[in-house]
Amino acid sequence: MKSKHRRVKAGELERRRLALPTLKHAAGKAAGIEYAELLSGPGTTSARVRCIDYCPETYQVQEPDNIVDFLARHRPEWSKVRWIHVEGLEDRAVLRAFAEKYQLHPLAVEDLLDGHQRPKVEDYPGTGDFPGRLFIVARTARFEDGKLVHETVGFFLGRHTLLTFQHGPGLSFAEIQRRIANDRSRLRENDVSFLLYSLIDVMVDRLFPILERYSERLEAAEEDILRRPHLQNLETMHDIKRELVLLRRAIWPMRDLVAQLQRDRHECLSETTATYFRDVYDHCVQILDLLETYREIAAAMTETYVSVMSNRTNDIMKVLTVIGTIFIPLTFLAGVYGMNMPIPENQYAISYPLFWLVSLVLGGLMLFWFRRRGWL
Repeated sequence: MKSKHRRVKAGELERRRLALPTLKHAAGKAAGIEYAELLSGPGTTSARVRCIDYCPETYQVQEPDNIVDFLARHRPEWSKVRWIHVEGLEDRAVLRAFAEKYQLHPLAVEDLLDGHQRPKVEDYPGTGDFPGRLFIVARTARFEDGKLVHETVGFFLGRHTLLTFQHGPGLSFAEIQRRIANDRSRLRENDVSFLLYSLIDVMVDRLFPILERYSERLEAAEEDILRRPHLQNLETMHDIKRELVLLRRAIWPMRDLVAQLQRDRHECLSETTATYFRDVYDHCVQILDLLETYREIAAAMTETYVSVMSNRTNDIMKVLTVIGTIFIPLTFLAGVYGMNMPIPENQYAISYPLFWLVSLVLGGLMLFWFRRRGWL
């Protein structure tokens, strides 16, 4: 018996791939990553490390080349907050050095290495050799070469230290560094949890320009559909809807993440920071509302395209029908007077011009009648 194979289009395969979850663990493998396993991974790219120590009076920025020597030194006594930012997780030796220095939980390290990890908050209380820390995975997006790229950042929040890890150098926190350099900045006056709020707030606010860009794309696509409907318009609308769905999948967990930070109290989160997280939550709600609105607009524009093409087809068929209707009696007259048999009217010289006169008058009367009825 021959087996039957079902043909699946490329778009359907893409939708199925996006809908399927990724298997995180191999069969029989223990959860979490031990520190010794970090050296077995790829290590071709060196990580970039930036450390900023600050207090209300002063601040200090350093980019150490020797990670071992840097981690051997303690935080300065005058430093109220230490922020260490690591770009590039391919160099597992650097990641292992930080994991051993700050006793990062193996489960958190495993989630950190997963570039497609869902945004979440995990509270790892101090047990044994592991000090209590708050682990956060946040996501944002940006455009790179006209394509939507998602960025994932991992946060390890302590009492005075904040560790941030990102996979590549695409996401920049230069505005936060400028605020730290400002003597009158509110960052310099608050604790390390306020720095966490500022970073997450920047990641969320960067989504508004992306939504503005989608708004412009929808307006341009709508104008093209109404003026020059083409199959390319339909493909553009499908691309926009797919990207909006992917963006929604990243932002929806961010709203739950911020709500949890606002609701649940942690020893490393101050009351002031929890209050400021309300504003971030409002921004997440606004972004989700805009996403839903744009998705509905994209769906409505797809229906508009189908309607425009149907109306265009109807107009073409109407014109062809009118032309065919006009030529039906003319064809009858031409057939009658074109037969190879003697017709009395052929004996008169005026019969041929009279035939054309009757045909033109008949066609004109039919066009006039069609216009009066509103069919043209």
